[in-house]
Amino acid sequence: MYFAALLARTEDGWEASDTELDDVETLSDLADLAREASPDEDTVLVLIEQEDAWFGLVRVDGEDDPRVFVSNAAVAARSSYGELLLTDELLGREPGDDGSDLDALDLDGTEDGEPESADGDEDGGTDVPHGPVGDAGILDDLGVTGKELMSFEGDALTEIADALGASDLLEAVR
Repeated sequence: MYFAALLARTEDGWEASDTELDDVETLSDLADLAREASPDEDTVLVLIEQEDAWFGLVRVDGEDDPRVFVSNAAVAARSSYGELLLTDELLGREPGDDGSDLDALDLDGTEDGEPESADGDEDGGTDVPHGPVGDAGILDDLGVTGKELMSFEGDALTEIADALGASDLLEAVR
């Protein structure tokens, strides 16, 4: 089960809204969706969570490039919303030079007809790292340090919203 919401920072504080990502195909589409939530080019956070498996944050500040953090890249790589966030740039590889085809992964994380690797690599041998990737300092100026962000487990989005002073707003759109 997925949950996605937008938190837009305004002069009056945070505004929250739930969002559907069904029509979003790229990180650029997601950034455009976030920009639409704030006509004054204020900071917008896109919060995405798959139960307690992983969470992702996308921060859009006006027309700047989006900043991304994903709590567990290997787990997120097995979901369509996670793949949306896990760009080549975020993973530190050249576009199209990942040495694998994530679309060819079976639901168990292995390539069709290929056994799981001997070391138990859940992502079918791709070069997607296990653990967090992206900009851990994405919320530093909002009062959540990278160290805190990487320590969140379970209902991480609630912990993040609480630290931002927006937990009631986030719960209202859940």
